[in-house]
Amino acid sequence: MAATLKDYENIFITGKLEKDIETFQQIFKNDVTFRIKRITARKGVGFNAAVLFIDGMVNTEQLHDAVISPLVEMDVQNDSENIAEYIERQLLFAGTVKIQSDLSQILEGIIYGEAALLVDGSKNALTVDVKGFKTRGISEPENERILQGPREGFEEAGLLNLAMLRRKLQTPDLSIEMLKMGSRSGTRVFICYLDTLINQKALKKLKEKLQKIDIDGVLDTNYITEQISPHPFSLFKTSGLTERPDVVAARLLEGRIAIMVDGTPMVATIPYLFSENFQSDEDYYQTFWMGTLGRIMRYFCFGLSIILPALFVAITTLHPEYLPTSFLITVMTLRSAVPFSIVGETVGMILIFEILKETGVRMPQNIGPALSIVGGLVVGQAAVEAKIISAPTLIIVALSGIAGLMLPKLRAAVFFLRLIFLSLSAFFGLYGLFGGAIMLLMYIVSLNSYGENAVLSLNRTNFQSLKDSLWRVPWQYMKTRPFFNKNLIRRGKK
Repeated sequence: MAATLKDYENIFITGKLEKDIETFQQIFKNDVTFRIKRITARKGVGFNAAVLFIDGMVNTEQLHDAVISPLVEMDVQNDSENIAEYIERQLLFAGTVKIQSDLSQILEGIIYGEAALLVDGSKNALTVDVKGFKTRGISEPENERILQGPREGFEEAGLLNLAMLRRKLQTPDLSIEMLKMGSRSGTRVFICYLDTLINQKALKKLKEKLQKIDIDGVLDTNYITEQISPHPFSLFKTSGLTERPDVVAARLLEGRIAIMVDGTPMVATIPYLFSENFQSDEDYYQTFWMGTLGRIMRYFCFGLSIILPALFVAITTLHPEYLPTSFLITVMTLRSAVPFSIVGETVGMILIFEILKETGVRMPQNIGPALSIVGGLVVGQAAVEAKIISAPTLIIVALSGIAGLMLPKLRAAVFFLRLIFLSLSAFFGLYGLFGGAIMLLMYIVSLNSYGENAVLSLNRTNFQSLKDSLWRVPWQYMKTRPFFNKNLIRRGKK
């Protein structure tokens, strides 16, 4: 049999019940969850029918009450060929009912949790929306916890996620378009935006890129964003990813586009500005003083995390003259019995810290904290006492690692940049460190996200451009939307 839904296009049901049932049985011959419920209506002229569905995907109570029971009690007064239309108009009122004849459309409905009704003698089938598959439920995202603000997060059911977004933006201006991606998965992908704020050219360009994606299945948002990214090999993200409906709503109000994939709680927003790496949802739910303080600390921790180990290696190995004599003697004394070089010791500690962090994240919750304590304190202290590593190196790497934890959106970038800067410092000292910093700044300035300069707001010196980049000003002073919005620049009333 055919492999994908497209292979069944332009193939129609025959109207002969047993033959059509045999066709579906052949298609789902290897699926033990496929169910067929035969129905015989004896009132009036009577007729034979069958309800086809996948067990676990439908609400069986709703299926029985809204479809099967009315059909059994149905009184057909004539043997019209339009019996499917008669049932749709006069009998089935619960949920969405569609009249279908194309086999691919009927199969698509069954696979997505609908029930298909075949009636003997009718060349049209009815697909009834009686979805009832279980979902994880609404809960606060583990990776985006905040002290103040909304506690709800997206889950895996796309329609429920759309409803959560609609609750945040109760306006007819909210536009939601759907397309299917994945030749075998047929995953529903939703494109959300506010029609009066969106850049239509950017929207058109995004749709063209999405339509060019050729892949068997789309199981997560990253399957898409990685393929449409303007910088696929960049250390920095060009699409925002979040599990929070309030964040997506805020981005749409700025004139951005959200990409929502059925089956995953992660929603992508584009374009994505570099300054968003240092923003937190909580910045807007606390006073602007606290939001500004947190943001400045994140910028500081970004520099500290990637530069501190490199600076330590450069000064202690190639530029010891910059250190006070007493401090240099202390460092060298503590390192005197350590068998490794400063560079090897620092790289090893960075890798060990990353292993501990990744292990702690992926271990069960009741084991993760204990592992962190044992790995960070007991093993670290034992290694220092055994002269395997030196205390100064342990302190430097620990400070760098802790600073990096303040930037969860830049976790991968921080790790690789830390090693790159460390290598430059090991070979070229402070000259390599400063040269690397200059190249990094030049690279960041050149970033763009789907046609928009990712750091343009940082390049401008006027107040409105910096109002939500380096700091967070009070809401009454946030009078304009981001620079990429060309339609309604000012916030609030038109």
